[in-house]
Amino acid sequence: MRPLVDPAIERYAHDHTKPPSELMQELVRVTKEVPHANMQVGNVEGTFLRMLVAISGAKRVLEIGTFTGYSALSMAEALPEGGTLLTCDIDPVCTAIAQSFFDRTPHGKKIEIRLGDAIATLRALPASDMFDLVFLDAVKASYCEYFDLVLPHVPTGGLIIADNTLWSGKVLDPKTADDIGIDAYNTKVTNDPRVDNALLSIRDGIMVARKR
Repeated sequence: MRPLVDPAIERYAHDHTKPPSELMQELVRVTKEVPHANMQVGNVEGTFLRMLVAISGAKRVLEIGTFTGYSALSMAEALPEGGTLLTCDIDPVCTAIAQSFFDRTPHGKKIEIRLGDAIATLRALPASDMFDLVFLDAVKASYCEYFDLVLPHVPTGGLIIADNTLWSGKVLDPKTADDIGIDAYNTKVTNDPRVDNALLSIRDGIMVARKR
């Protein structure tokens, strides 16, 4: 995957963002030993997600795609006491790493991991289950389906954040199922009258949608 931003600029952005805690730095080191370690959100994006949770006043967060837990833990840090974060993933190895880090911080008690297919998990949610912020970062070809399933669970003013929405520039000439899925998602959200949205060029692209 080719970088969208000059690596020197990426480093400058990293160096001018509040540094991560020692625990998060350790999580980065551990994740480097895991296949597809590049899927981990970095400090810049993790800090951005934490700020979105804080700014929006979110009390309940839903995450699709846990990986090793960096994004979940970043967002949980901004949740108030009594706030909750439900994170969904199909990988028992990566979620075990995530849980081991959640267990080492008071914020981890806010997080519940739901292991299994995310589509099945979303379909099983009670109609009354609402989330102030949703973060999508799992199977790219399924983004449109995730959106349709989560939107009824987001209140007016709630946020749906999707990662990798520039997909290393492959959205300009989509070929694979994931390329096409991301491009379709960006078009779908932009054309949906139920949300306002902005596609941001942070890291690999972040689509921010706010339900009207």
